[in-house]
Amino acid sequence: MQLTRRDVLKGAAAAGALSSLAAGGTDPAHGFHLGIITDELTSNLEEALTFITDYKLHWCELREVWGKNLMIAPQEDLDRAKKLLADRGVHVSDIASPIFKWNIPGVATKPNEKHDPATGKFTEEDSDATLEKSFELARFFDTKKVRIFSYWRVPDPEKVYPRVRDRLAKAARLAEKNGIVLVLENEFECNVGTGKELGRILRDVNSPALRGVWDPGNAVMLGETPFPDGYQAVKGLFPHMHIKDARKNAQTGKIEWAPVGGGFIDFKGQFAALHKEKYSGTMSLETHYRRPDGNKVESTRESLEGLFKVV
Repeated sequence: MQLTRRDVLKGAAAAGALSSLAAGGTDPAHGFHLGIITDELTSNLEEALTFITDYKLHWCELREVWGKNLMIAPQEDLDRAKKLLADRGVHVSDIASPIFKWNIPGVATKPNEKHDPATGKFTEEDSDATLEKSFELARFFDTKKVRIFSYWRVPDPEKVYPRVRDRLAKAARLAEKNGIVLVLENEFECNVGTGKELGRILRDVNSPALRGVWDPGNAVMLGETPFPDGYQAVKGLFPHMHIKDARKNAQTGKIEWAPVGGGFIDFKGQFAALHKEKYSGTMSLETHYRRPDGNKVESTRESLEGLFKVV
């Protein structure tokens, strides 16, 4: 989905109107370091940054630029991205890597998983190389945080928990030597999927180089009540958040993504708690929600404007 001039102008007008929601009309995020995962908007980084800055935001999370995952993007694209970020005054919260979002060795949760680093298809045999590459990318984009996962979820995650814990602890030791903080996302398709599971592994590893990405939306998909339950399990353990909402489909009864503020996650309570705790980490809108017309840009706009109202 490509942003058009009309999209950009519409975004600028909406941002101007919404800025009145913020104290002083200059900070719609009310002090939070809020950004967007850029390719949730568009793979064209320049267009994504236009959207972000039109809404007076100063952060983004990088995963894919111009159709390529950062892990395999050519250096000229990385150089171009860095210049655009500097020109727009946008900071990178973290590198959204795919590390450990693959089968745990010996358990083929996804049986057709391929090893092809040239096209961005990674497996465990690539883990050391991808970690080192992610550290290079973090330094290049002036961030210390690299997002990671906990392998595709097996039927009984408790059975593989010691292996997951020990592997992430080993990765954390390597990250610490490199001045990097690995931030583990609670991803419902992976072995650490809820706030409770995330809090447990972070406390067990107990490393300053392994912290969390708290994702209330992912927790919902495994039946957890994100706030207050999931949050209480991870409070103080995460320097980054993902924000998306969820609701129950009236026809199917299944949980589906929703614009922020249009679902059942208690984001008002969540943000009030973050204010009380003086949360100083970063956060990214991870849209996921799609309008019926499938427009990524307008879906993100709807979700972002809902988020501003909640904040």
